[in-house]
Amino acid sequence: MPALHTYDVDLVWLGARDVGTVSYTSYGRDHELRAAGRPPLPGTSDPAFRGDPTRWSPEDLLVGALAQCHMLWLLHLAAESGVVVLDYADRASGTMRIEAAGHGQFRDVVLRPHVTASATTSSGTPVTDELLAEVHERAHEHCFIARSVNFPVDVRPAPVTLR
Repeated sequence: MPALHTYDVDLVWLGARDVGTVSYTSYGRDHELRAAGRPPLPGTSDPAFRGDPTRWSPEDLLVGALAQCHMLWLLHLAAESGVVVLDYADRASGTMRIEAAGHGQFRDVVLRPHVTASATTSSGTPVTDELLAEVHERAHEHCFIARSVNFPVDVRPAPVTLR
């Protein structure tokens, strides 16, 4: 039987103000995500929907979760492959389409990871863009979040920086 993992998060709305949801403009979108042993994550709606631009929106978190998942799998698979990753950064972006009736959905997310690695693997093989591309591809195939969404997640790695 496959392993099952459960993730528990508490969501607390902080935006009732004095009158609650008597109108679309009467309430705040601020909320917190909480989980045992972690600091609260300040959330809101997208600023286009009256959210606070200094807080995280669900859309930001979805794009961030895809970037995090890819990075964590890449680090895991790099270690297994003998590729020594020394630095990792990503400039991820997602595009969401809103239809006339207000329904929306993500069209795609693009990950743009940039990896700095040792010039050779632990076995002495040179680290190349091709080798790292294979690790990125395997990481994408393993990413739980990317496997769970119904839109394309495109991984466009920058050329590897060697140290």
